[in-house]
Amino acid sequence: MLSQVEVDDNGRIVDARFKTFGCGSAIASSSLATEWVKGKTVDEALKIKNTDIAKELCLPPVKLHCSMLAEDAIKAALADYKLKQDPNKEESEKKA
Repeated sequence: MLSQVEVDDNGRIVDARFKTFGCGSAIASSSLATEWVKGKTVDEALKIKNTDIAKELCLPPVKLHCSMLAEDAIKAALADYKLKQDPNKEESEKKA
């Protein structure tokens, strides 16, 4: 879902973009996630949970997987950002 984040020099997320293919609940979940991460630090954005997204959107139980995908997308985009900031960190963690 979420494909990239832009972080300013102060460590705040200034923009987030996504591509979502699926139902309206999936699109709404990823759209809300991008709005919620803007203005937050990377660590603050990582605290966003799928349950918060589902509650905000009043998703029915059959659509909870959509909010889970949005949370996973946030984590993936931020992990990618962190990796690009320090590409040697992942390699050193594997050796440890």
